[in-house]
Amino acid sequence: MTSAPFLRIRGLCKAFAAAGGMTVALDGFELDVERGSFVSIVGPSGCGKSTLLQIVAGLVAASSGEVLLEGRRVDGPPASALYVFQQYTRSLFPWKTVERNVAFGLENREQLSRAEIAARTRELIGLMKLTGFERHYPWQLSGGMQQRVAIARALACRPSLLLMDEPFSAVDALTRAGLQELVRSLWRELGLTIVLVTHDVDEGVYLSTRVIAMTRAPGRIAADLNIDVPDPRDQIATRALPLYLDYRARLLAQLFADVGLVASEAA
Repeated sequence: MTSAPFLRIRGLCKAFAAAGGMTVALDGFELDVERGSFVSIVGPSGCGKSTLLQIVAGLVAASSGEVLLEGRRVDGPPASALYVFQQYTRSLFPWKTVERNVAFGLENREQLSRAEIAARTRELIGLMKLTGFERHYPWQLSGGMQQRVAIARALACRPSLLLMDEPFSAVDALTRAGLQELVRSLWRELGLTIVLVTHDVDEGVYLSTRVIAMTRAPGRIAADLNIDVPDPRDQIATRALPLYLDYRARLLAQLFADVGLVASEAA
């Protein structure tokens, strides 16, 4: 007997009240995600990517359909899933140091002793290469370092599912590449399941084991590609591989077609 997928989304619909009627963001969306996979979701602006992620996280209620995580229906934020927001400046407490921000989730979600909280906080700060900045406040850090603090705080609770909503979009290209490498190494080392929303097809192909391309709203799956690019991956060599370029071209062709463009027009 085949076991149920780690994450199962069935018949998901979401409509919002809008001037003059209703806006349908998702209509019958369905997806299975296997444990330990790294799935990226790409699509045009307004296709419902972030709405989908927020419903999976239990932050927004669906209009109909269901989300099952490890066989349990999601009707609120599950303890085994953590959400990393795009705007890290809004997700960190500016009055708390790096150390206190990372420890916050442990202090509020788990029954641990002070010594256990301190030990796990040190472990995550080291893992995220933030050692030496424990007493700094968010406003004293670069954007990339602030996002590393946000990721460390999420990982401190040892989630089995990490949901990331365009977590690298607000940083420069070099910082973005460093954060990509960090998240991919954490995914391997910690055995996480990651679902990442991104506008960047290249980022999705580089990071993931699977990329889902969504249609314009109401969002449905337009393409579903398993990414068999070999590991370890390299920011320069991997992106030059014919296989990588083929995946990229197939996804871009699908997205261009969905919005009525051809590649030559979009160039």
